[in-house]
Amino acid sequence: MDTFGVVALVGLILLYFVIESSGSRTRAELTRRMNRLEDKVDLLLKHAGVEEPPLPRQDEVVALVRAGKKIEAIKVYREATGVGLAEAKQAVEQLT
Repeated sequence: MDTFGVVALVGLILLYFVIESSGSRTRAELTRRMNRLEDKVDLLLKHAGVEEPPLPRQDEVVALVRAGKKIEAIKVYREATGVGLAEAKQAVEQLT
């Protein structure tokens, strides 16, 4: 298994344990824990020298942002990634 596969597997295992232990946790605490896990996976990827692949349709999203079509960019980002509205809005705003 290549380095990216190992890092992805570790990330999935961590995600599984977060979900399994979430019975009595608040949404805010789960969000905080998920953010910490994402930071750890990012560090593992950086340490392994693995670059995160670009998002699907990233060029299209960037082009829409540059054209001033922020709402359309958010829609395309959501379609491409499957994330919610708030996360897509935040991601698109970071491109501006």
